[in-house]
Amino acid sequence: MDAEADGLPPAPPQASGMDLAARRRLFISQPSTLATRRQQAVCVRRAHKMYGGGKNPNIVLDGLNMTVPKGAIYGLLGASGCGKTTLLSCIVGRRRLNSGEIWVLGGRPGSRGSGVPGPRIGYMPQEVALYGEFTMRETLIYFGLIAHMSRSDIEDRTEFLLKLLNMPNGSKFVKNLSGGQQRRMSLAVALLHEPELLILDEPTVGVDPVLRQSIWDHLVKITNDSHTTVIITTHYIEECAQAHVIGLLRGGKMLAEESPHFLRQQYNADSLEDVFLKLSVMQNMGKRRRSSIAQEIVEQVTVPAISNPALDISDEQHAAEISGEFGDNISMSSAARDPITTTAPAAPPLPPADETPTSFWYNLQVMQKHHLHALIWKNFLWMMRNVGIMLFIVGLPVVQILLFCYAIGHDPTGLKIAVSNHEMSKEMVEEQFCPVARGCHQSMLSCRYIDMLVRNKSMVVNYMADDEAAYDEVRRGRAWAALVFQPNYTSALVERTEMGRYAENDTIEESDLGIRMDWTNQQISTLMYRDLQYTFLDFVQVILAECDVNPKIGTVPTDFKEPIYGYRNPNFTDFAAPGVILTIIFFLSVAITSGAMLIERNEGMLERCLVAGITGTEILLSQVVTQFTVMFSQTSFVLIVSFYFFELTLVGNVWLVVALCILNGLCGMCFGFVISCAVDTERTATYVAMGSFLPIVMLCGIIWPIEGMYPLLQSITLFLPLTKPTESLRSILQRGWDMSYPTVYYGFISISAWVVVFLVLTILLIKFKKG
Repeated sequence: MDAEADGLPPAPPQASGMDLAARRRLFISQPSTLATRRQQAVCVRRAHKMYGGGKNPNIVLDGLNMTVPKGAIYGLLGASGCGKTTLLSCIVGRRRLNSGEIWVLGGRPGSRGSGVPGPRIGYMPQEVALYGEFTMRETLIYFGLIAHMSRSDIEDRTEFLLKLLNMPNGSKFVKNLSGGQQRRMSLAVALLHEPELLILDEPTVGVDPVLRQSIWDHLVKITNDSHTTVIITTHYIEECAQAHVIGLLRGGKMLAEESPHFLRQQYNADSLEDVFLKLSVMQNMGKRRRSSIAQEIVEQVTVPAISNPALDISDEQHAAEISGEFGDNISMSSAARDPITTTAPAAPPLPPADETPTSFWYNLQVMQKHHLHALIWKNFLWMMRNVGIMLFIVGLPVVQILLFCYAIGHDPTGLKIAVSNHEMSKEMVEEQFCPVARGCHQSMLSCRYIDMLVRNKSMVVNYMADDEAAYDEVRRGRAWAALVFQPNYTSALVERTEMGRYAENDTIEESDLGIRMDWTNQQISTLMYRDLQYTFLDFVQVILAECDVNPKIGTVPTDFKEPIYGYRNPNFTDFAAPGVILTIIFFLSVAITSGAMLIERNEGMLERCLVAGITGTEILLSQVVTQFTVMFSQTSFVLIVSFYFFELTLVGNVWLVVALCILNGLCGMCFGFVISCAVDTERTATYVAMGSFLPIVMLCGIIWPIEGMYPLLQSITLFLPLTKPTESLRSILQRGWDMSYPTVYYGFISISAWVVVFLVLTILLIKFKKG
């Protein structure tokens, strides 16, 4: 039997006379030197990988060795959960081993210039990992741009792959494909740029048997014609009979690594499944002589005679040696077969891939233009495919600022008061009519005061027959205050005004307006308290003015001049608007960016792009560029609605306002990136965003002055992202301050520092959160 029929690569000159077994041992059992690593597509030595810690860690790879010859199809076989996917993730550089080493295409994965992750490999993960909103053609264009292919080459390869994989029209959306078609589309992406190393994680699941054979024929063809190396995983053992080399993986250990024909011949088995069963039994017997395998199964399995005494299980010592031998690959151990002394041909010394000479500018290069082009094109295409979602995202802040401006900060109107006015007759009370005399008249002054409450403060008055009835209205919640006027209120008030310090006590008491209020609502009760007093001052001044008396006589002897900043009668809207505007922009930016990144992660696109050579910095920058356009639109609409339509107070420079709001939105975007990289699901991201929303709103001086908080909380607020920007924006809007004031530029410095912190955290999470 010749080597080509068994799928072996051509023999080196020194091995021309060797038999098949010797050829195999020469190729994959030679010492792990730099030269041999360069001759192999993948070389894994003593690989250990575990998850968790403590006393019971989950060991996924346990001292695994693996050798993949260049230009061969390598079938990695094993049951689900045996470590195949983890091993492949380590090979492509997306996970790190706890110990051991991996060489891929002559270099270490992730090293500068190795191309891994990058364009030298094509990767098809277990999940589909494609955008459902893209057509098949657009999907291939995107990954072709990542691989720096020209549009004409992408078009040619697209037509070829769609025909090869029996796919429908290229304009069909991925989400409308069947499950099997989506798997084939994922395979097409891996095959698109004709990589040196093709890694396929269970590519034929759910694929028609005829098409499955067509895929295998194509894999054989590309390994023969273009010397592509293929690693294919499956738990269908007999499917890999066409592979050049197969590796049998079980429990994190490689049981064997040989050609299918050699394994069947060596273990005297009719099928690879029988070989796998025998090796599994031998592994269990080697781990522990009194294994948990059912005795009848052990007796039915015929273990081939092996010359190596290390595999003789006649005593405990030999059993321990078996375990050690199985730590290496059974079939690749030279001690387990006829000794071969042939060594690999001498190779000139080569520098490690990490030290491959590259230009100074290459080492400084963090981002590549074609990667950014592909990512930005993809992001904008996704937005165009989700117009409804984007309109909602852009319009939501406008709706929120409209609700704020209409609902928050206005003085309450229509507040009901119950009045017991003993100056009124019974008929007046029944008719709910209190006559008002204009001018310098000293009659029914109580009615004149109440008239000013109704006209100026929009209060609703209900005249009651007696005091208890008025109080009962408040008790029953039908009024906010009860006002009581004494029978001779007008005359007592006039006498009190004229007599001054000589007024009698009875006169003073009869001229008092008795008020009992419902103080359960602080905002309403405080505003009503203010309005009742301010209205009385206005009422006295109006009467004095109409009687040609200086109105100041009826006021408190304090003179409040024009305010230096703000207005005499400030409103809550102007106080809260800066914080509300910043909060809306900040948290909507958090929502859109965290959502966009999590969609990519959960659909597998992020992982696939990183394996294709995209860096975390490139992904971050592309998201910043595309999401910035959305955030800028949101900010523009919020500011236009706030200051043009609702005319909120704006004394300072509008461009400072715009700059601070954009920086705030950028900070929110970066915080969203951190959340999306730190958590795994949209639900967790929502919880994190909600959990951070309330502390920021409550502690950043948005709805209550920081000076009113406990001293400890005042210290904490200094380190929150919206505290200083809120103070800065409030000073710009209401005081007209510019960047020469510390309060203003502290806000810009604070928000800029948080942007940098969040960006660095995002890059670190993308880079190191691999498992």
